[in-house]
Amino acid sequence: MTPTLVRHHRYADSSAPVDAGTRARDWAEIQERMLAPLYEAVYERLEVGGGTRMLSLGCGSGLALLIAASRGARVTGVDTDRERLALARERLASGQGQDAGPGRTEPRARLVDSIPAAAADGGAPYNLLTAFQPIGCAAGDSEGLAPALASAVPLAVRGATVVLAGWGPPERCATAPVLRVAARLTESARAPRSGSGWRPALRDDLEEVAARAGLKPDGSGRVSCPFGYADVDSAVRGLLSTGLFDTAIRATDRTQVEKEVAEALHPHLRPDGTVWMPNVFRYLVCVS
Repeated sequence: MTPTLVRHHRYADSSAPVDAGTRARDWAEIQERMLAPLYEAVYERLEVGGGTRMLSLGCGSGLALLIAASRGARVTGVDTDRERLALARERLASGQGQDAGPGRTEPRARLVDSIPAAAADGGAPYNLLTAFQPIGCAAGDSEGLAPALASAVPLAVRGATVVLAGWGPPERCATAPVLRVAARLTESARAPRSGSGWRPALRDDLEEVAARAGLKPDGSGRVSCPFGYADVDSAVRGLLSTGLFDTAIRATDRTQVEKEVAEALHPHLRPDGTVWMPNVFRYLVCVS
């Protein structure tokens, strides 16, 4: 699956406050698909299929779950964002993810908002844990991941596979200069350091998380994940839906952030009005 350029409606007033539901839908309709090549590369490498029982941390609006379920896997998604979970529930209910199938005793897909609830169905232990939300481009973006993994590993079989994902080197990610807008606006406003401003991905980001979580690395890979948008407006909405610009918005205001992100996108604007930014993402395969 490759990123699709889909043209969406424009807001009547793009500087108006965006509610949580609209933001979640921007993620689901515009941004989440950019990571589809990452999901598919991991599933192909690990031969995800009918024997896979997967627990996905930070499952978002469910695209990674839907792709795994379409390969025959039984999946459980965990996310604290209730708006994204609601969209994931819609996706899975309308697709094959909720079909238990002949001889199955449980749904192929479940969605929960906490780690303990992930084990509530009494089914077989998980044999694959995934954390596809990429780390390595915002200060402190991995702080909650190691504790989440520590809570999830006991729900899996001994020696289960764990997959972590992160941004690739800045020089391989055309989106990096656009993300720097967040750091620049935050610093110029002298915002408190409690937020998560942009910072360049480091070589061992994923390995450090694995070490803190007590996981043993067992291979890695890089995947091309270009960000493609129908126009600048869609690109701005998609990027802001990631949450990577939240600190800048708090430090300044959304109108200014939108304006400066749009300006930063100009080098990636093509003659037909679409926006195209090649990126490389990295994943780390571990054993629990």
